[in-house]
Amino acid sequence: MHADAHLVVADKPAGLLCVPGRGEGKQDCLSARVQARWPDALIVHRLDMATSGLCVFARGADVQRRLGMAFADRAVDKRYEAVVAGEPAGEAGRINLPLLVDWPNRPRQKVDPQAGKPSLTLWRKLGRGPQPGTTRLQLEPVTGRSHQLRVHLAAIGHPILGDALYAPEAVQAASPRLLLHACALRLRHPASGDTVEWNSPVPF
Repeated sequence: MHADAHLVVADKPAGLLCVPGRGEGKQDCLSARVQARWPDALIVHRLDMATSGLCVFARGADVQRRLGMAFADRAVDKRYEAVVAGEPAGEAGRINLPLLVDWPNRPRQKVDPQAGKPSLTLWRKLGRGPQPGTTRLQLEPVTGRSHQLRVHLAAIGHPILGDALYAPEAVQAASPRLLLHACALRLRHPASGDTVEWNSPVPF
């Protein structure tokens, strides 16, 4: 989608791993495809296999370190779009629920008020979803916990359609894929310092 001397921004399809998994059948992944064209590309952040959308690669270890720090310092604006079951109350809101890995049920995460790490998601209604009784939302994860958007929306009673880990069976069955897409990224370019932004059309 975008490549220059310092970074690559790729648009990941749903169902593709970001990095290789264990076993021969899990070696095809976004990083392998990107590195086939740009051998010095190093992954900076990850999307869930079920999530589609924008993913950043650094060209070289120095740029990877700088971009990694930008993500860690929350200096990168990430925007997602999702279709959820039901309709959240109000036009916008905040989900502030601490998250922790659910060790007996990995890779699942869970809300844990005592031991969980602070986790914040901002959401805003975009309109009705493609199916009756669904809503399209814009999501901004302020923190970047694993499965954060999926767990947060399920926790407030509005799971994402097609979510095989966190949604009830009827909501899982409502879509053949997870209806979650990383549609926009904005950050300071590691070389020029200019603010740059990329957008990816939502495929659902």
